Parts: sequence; C-alpha cells; structure tokens
Amino acid sequence: MIAELLVSLFILVGAFFGLTGSMGLARLPDFYTRLHGPTKATTLGVGGVLIASILHFSLMGPALSLRELLIALFLFLTAPVSAHVLAKAGVRRGIASRAPLPDELKKKSAEG
Repeated sequence: MIAELLVSLFILVGAFFGLTGSMGLARLPDFYTRLHGPTKATTLGVGGVLIASILHFSLMGPALSLRELLIALFLFLTAPVSAHVLAKAGVRRGIASRAPLPDELKKKSAEG
C-alpha cells in the first residue's frame, strides 16, 4: 500500500513538471525563455516518472531495477547540452531576445 502511494506520488510529481514545462513552452514569450520549460520538464518530469518506475519494478520484481538510472543519466547529460546548442544556434541566427544579451554574445552575433 505504501509502495503504491509512493509510486503514485512520483508519477504525479513527474506529470506536474511535465505539464509545467509544456505550459512554459506554449506561453513564454521568446525562443530563449521557451528553451527553459522543456528542459525542466525533461529533467524533473521524466526524473519523477523514472523514480516511480524504479520503485515499481524493484518492489514487484525479484531484484533492483536499475535500467531507469541509465535513462536518467542519458537525459541529464543530453538535455542541457541540446538546450545549449539550440541557444547558441539562436544567437548565431540573430533571433531576438527580450532579455539583454551579454556583451560577448552581442559581438559574436554581430560578426555572424
């Protein structure tokens, strides 16, 4: 009973962050701030669901299930890198931001 409640709690936490990230993607005003929402949804939302999966399969199966840790490691390594690459591509393409850019990025975006 307690295990099922914990699994349900982590699924709800993951769903909450997934919903929050999706709302951020849809509602935030520009490209750079929209990058923030899905990144959080990936790391926190999927993390919550993966913790729920670890608990569920570890408690229902004969051994500890650690495949989800590899998935989490992959997501934690790739999500920030992909967001950084997208932001750099946006700066290079000259996509306008509502926030002021640091001076070094202004020079790089002006150079092309």
